[in-house]
Amino acid sequence: MKFITKIALASALALGTVNASDVLATVNGVAINKDYVNNVLKAQGKEFDKLPKERQKEIVNKLIERELLAEIAKKAGVEKDSDYKKALENFKKDLLIRVWMDKLYKRTLISDSEANDYYQKHKEQFKIPEKIHARHILVKTEDEAKKIIEQLKGLKGQELKEKFVELAKKKSTGPSGPNGGDLGYFPKGQMVKPFEDAAFALKKGTITTKPVKTQFGYHVIYVEDIKPSRIADFKDVKQSIITKLRQEAFAKKLKEAIDNAKKDAKIESAIVDLKDKKDNK
Repeated sequence: MKFITKIALASALALGTVNASDVLATVNGVAINKDYVNNVLKAQGKEFDKLPKERQKEIVNKLIERELLAEIAKKAGVEKDSDYKKALENFKKDLLIRVWMDKLYKRTLISDSEANDYYQKHKEQFKIPEKIHARHILVKTEDEAKKIIEQLKGLKGQELKEKFVELAKKKSTGPSGPNGGDLGYFPKGQMVKPFEDAAFALKKGTITTKPVKTQFGYHVIYVEDIKPSRIADFKDVKQSIITKLRQEAFAKKLKEAIDNAKKDAKIESAIVDLKDKKDNK
């Protein structure tokens, strides 16, 4: 089954007893329970109860088939096969490592004060770029664009916005035309350069006084609002900082554990260029 990975399966084996109400199916007395399925689906960020009914049926059917195949393999004497025994030993090692690493990660905690300290020292990392809210009217010819600009000339404030929206709905050939040419908020780097340069040069509540040519045609641009660049608030980035610092701290602890184990281990290899143990001290 595609959705069952070695890691997910290893975690699932660690589950305890389950309630009868959580049993999704039984195969010759072997229960397939919801906790097991959810543990497998966790890696995909999914939950059994929230899946469509057809998907639920598909998953349970696959697990039923898995149990049947396991029975077939047992009857065929695979448990006595040397290849199976070797694979089982490797799997046990993977499970052993996974459980130990899970416990190590759970013990690796980052406080709010540590996260805030990182935030204060690296504020530039959390800079939100300037964004503008723009509308545009796209037409095929420069002459058409000039005529639209003439109709908007002299208008200001709400009157300009309303007239621009009206003309966009009537004349714009772009997909945003029916919505008054609304492009929403966007930062630099999302639009073609000629359009972007013209739009970000405008002040709030103004339009381009000359048509802007791109590969799509000729644009008349109106900037409805501007959100200046700013540093994100700590509360909005705290969790991402904690996750980052926790992963870094976990990686450091993992490396230290491996390095310490290497000091006392007798390791010989014709492939790996191992450093002298003294280098690790």
